Amino acid sequence: MAQQQTTTATSKRTLEMAFIAIFVVLIAICSWISIPTTVPFTLQTFAVSMTVLMLGGRRGTIALAVYILLAAIGVPVLSGFTGGLGVLLGPTGGYIFGWLVLGIEYWVITKFAGDKLPIRLIAILLGMVTLYVFGTIWFFKVYTAGGDAITMHDAVMWCVVPFLIPEVFKQILAFTLSARLRPHMHLDD
Repeated sequence: MAQQQTTTATSKRTLEMAFIAIFVVLIAICSWISIPTTVPFTLQTFAVSMTVLMLGGRRGTIALAVYILLAAIGVPVLSGFTGGLGVLLGPTGGYIFGWLVLGIEYWVITKFAGDKLPIRLIAILLGMVTLYVFGTIWFFKVYTAGGDAITMHDAVMWCVVPFLIPEVFKQILAFTLSARLRPHMHLDD
């Protein structure tokens, strides 16, 4: 009996690690699909939302942390096939670190308020707001520290406004797909 429980636990852990790896790869692939602008237009936020919606808060946050660690050590998983601390600490790095904040926020909300569809929707939307606020403040601070004079209004106009409508579509797609696919993953907490 104990042997069977150990085997089951090991199988579950292996399955969790495999799904985490798959979603790290999904985020990387979605980051490579890019339209260059001041803040590149990518499918990363779609993949980030899919990651936490599909894997849940704990595993999703782990996947986001693994992705960021890969980027930090120089693996070219970021937009434009880049990586490294220089990119992460640059003007757009706040959006990437903001993913981790989104994951933790989603995890906390769903842990305490429940994991029902409406709660997941509220959690991901609040997470996206937090992500954009965190990333835009970071962008403003790093950009102005480099000696360029911009206002917070400029930062919002460059980094938020052009992305609002595409973001709505990406989030609708992520939420719809995850609602249909998640039950088939069999990752119970």
